[in-house]
Amino acid sequence: MSAPTEAVRRALPTSRRPRPRPRPRGAPPPRADLPRRIVRALRHAAPALYGYACVRLFCLLAVSLWAHREGQGLWPILANSWDSSWYLGIAENGYARELGTAYDTNNLAFFPLYPLAVRALSWALPGSSASVGLLVAVVGSFFAAWGIFAVGARLHGRRVGVCLALLWGGLPVGLVQWMGYTESLFTAFAAWSLYACLTGRWVWAGTLASLAGLTRPTGLALAAAVSLGALSALRRGFSWRALVGGFLAPLGWLSYVGWVGLRLGRWDGYFAVQKLWHNHVDGGAYTLRRLDDHFLDDSTPELFLILVSLVLIASAILFVRSVLDRQPLVLLAFTGLLLAIVLGSGGVYFSRARFLLPGFPLLLPLALLLARASLRHAVAWVGGVVLVAAYCGGYMVLVWRSAP
Repeated sequence: MSAPTEAVRRALPTSRRPRPRPRPRGAPPPRADLPRRIVRALRHAAPALYGYACVRLFCLLAVSLWAHREGQGLWPILANSWDSSWYLGIAENGYARELGTAYDTNNLAFFPLYPLAVRALSWALPGSSASVGLLVAVVGSFFAAWGIFAVGARLHGRRVGVCLALLWGGLPVGLVQWMGYTESLFTAFAAWSLYACLTGRWVWAGTLASLAGLTRPTGLALAAAVSLGALSALRRGFSWRALVGGFLAPLGWLSYVGWVGLRLGRWDGYFAVQKLWHNHVDGGAYTLRRLDDHFLDDSTPELFLILVSLVLIASAILFVRSVLDRQPLVLLAFTGLLLAIVLGSGGVYFSRARFLLPGFPLLLPLALLLARASLRHAVAWVGGVVLVAAYCGGYMVLVWRSAP
């Protein structure tokens, strides 16, 4: 701009000066501005990420000392045990080509995104596939904690977001977040997809929900929640972004289920595989029987199964509290459908606390209480939660002799 023109512009009254046009609502920010936005967002989330790291490192140290005392190596437990070994087998050797008749042996029950990521990164990174798988889980856990903070801060402010991330890191089965499992990666997709819904970024919401649907079977709950949220947005006024997001959300889950059907040559191939893993829908009858067994009939119930049962009951109570708190529709839909899938299954019981790990919105009522407490009481409560998480994590992998 020339000097005379600049002088004329400065001489104009403020009300008559030309102003930059505002960016249309929902339009993506300029590319040059994205790095600054990411840095600002990281700084905003820093207390949550730092607190989450401290919680998980303390629990990891406690489990490490316990494992050393028992003469066991911690690395194989975290990187290559139970479901971890199944995912590593898929990453190295691929999927089965036939259904078969043996129970608990068909690896088509495990969704593909995590093992594919391990396989792809193993070509570029040094170390074993188990090391890469554990790295994916740990990095995914930090993205999950960041997204969880973002949802809490969006709804109730920064302090609630920090408390929400800390509570998620201190869950009784939180050790799984730093094991070669899919829960961390799935929770990262779920958290950021739900945040995208809350901020009206429907294409991102649908894309992330689709990736979640390629990660775990319960991706169906997230896909349905995002599609329902997009439909609600369309009722308020047409938006092509909401339409596309709602369409994308279930594609990942449907694609894998359809691919398994084609691979096995039958339309219900995936559900046939699940039957061989004893998984079926019974409306919650099996869950109620197990709860009755653990609390009423069995005089010496296994401690880990009591823990799982308490998590299921607490989750149901927290969902009711979430409904009364009038959480946003997409959050209620996600946690409600996740609970329905987990509680309504007639399959494996002892892993159900882990299956509910991605349901972080259920912790919002507790995060609100924690955020309103005095600093002394908040520190005491968080300290107690972390100690319980450390003990439960150690018990889960060193005393309980089955999958987490």
